[in-house]
Amino acid sequence: MKRFSLLILIAVFMLPLMAQNKFVGVNTCACHNLPKQGKQVEVWKKSKHAEAFEVLKSDKAKEYATAKSIAGAPSEAKECLECHTTGYGKAADKSFKAELGVQCEACHGAASAYKPIHNKPENKEKAIAAGLVQNGGEKMCVTCHTSKMHPVKDFDFKKMFDEIKHPMPKG
Repeated sequence: MKRFSLLILIAVFMLPLMAQNKFVGVNTCACHNLPKQGKQVEVWKKSKHAEAFEVLKSDKAKEYATAKSIAGAPSEAKECLECHTTGYGKAADKSFKAELGVQCEACHGAASAYKPIHNKPENKEKAIAAGLVQNGGEKMCVTCHTSKMHPVKDFDFKKMFDEIKHPMPKG
């Protein structure tokens, strides 16, 4: 009986971590737009990542899709949406809007499980265990920035990362 009670107790505490982590969207990350957070959402808003979905509505995107034999509108095609949105085909909260492009969670992981705990230094390890990715690095970027589907030539990770980095201010 004690063993069973212990298993139930463990399950109750582990269930939130075991549940599927959902994408919540950039609007949920708004606290990262405060000056003490480095105005990170503003950095994103000025980036090409924020425009990634809108690009799919352009004539150039339609021409590109036709050349790559992609059927239908690029803004609806799986081949395009996998990189021009965040979390394509994965679980998302009702607040999530894919049409906002490549959002915070594309690099930092689906946030529903770590969002409530990630803002305190003492919770860093718990947040990482709950899905927070602090730095996916070049390996994560090249899943989309590749010549296979995208017209990327000589992708320079360091240069591109310098354009989108958004460090926390010291202190």
